[in-house]
Amino acid sequence: MNIPNQITVSRIIMIPIFVVFMLVDFGWGDVTFLGATLPIEHLIGAIIFIFASVTDFIDGYYARKHNLVTNMGKFLDPLADKLLVSAALIILVDLEFAPAWIVILIISREFAVTGLRLILADEGEVVAAKQLGKIKMWTQIVAISALLLHNIIFEMFSIPFASIMLYVSLFFTVWSGWDYFYANRRVLLDSK
Repeated sequence: MNIPNQITVSRIIMIPIFVVFMLVDFGWGDVTFLGATLPIEHLIGAIIFIFASVTDFIDGYYARKHNLVTNMGKFLDPLADKLLVSAALIILVDLEFAPAWIVILIISREFAVTGLRLILADEGEVVAAKQLGKIKMWTQIVAISALLLHNIIFEMFSIPFASIMLYVSLFFTVWSGWDYFYANRRVLLDSK
């Protein structure tokens, strides 16, 4: 297994650790930063999420730079992304930081696009991520990170940055999903 794939696998391994820190109260108390308070466990969970998200950029960059792109990486990388984002969004619903309807739409889009990718792969086509999909991913990461950190940086200015970013990420999620299906509509319209 090459280094980019090892980084991707480490991202998958970080997911249950992230989940534990977000959902288990170890009784470590709270931390106050810029006038906002959050449990230490949530701070640690948010740091793990952010670190895991950054590894997505690192493994892809390293694989392309050193010509280490593999079929295993093409499979594992988007899977790791979807698992990480889905776990975080479900946790945010559980903590009542995100509306369930938004999370349902985002996760549904991910399943739908994955299904379309499987159909395309069956026809021998591998569709690389488009710029719109990358924007979608990064707006999701920013929104989720801000929500996991309880909007701590912007709370002192009374700016609902985390909520705004969640709606921005929803917009790009829906738009990129529509774009993906529209660009590949011939597969869905094929009568074979």
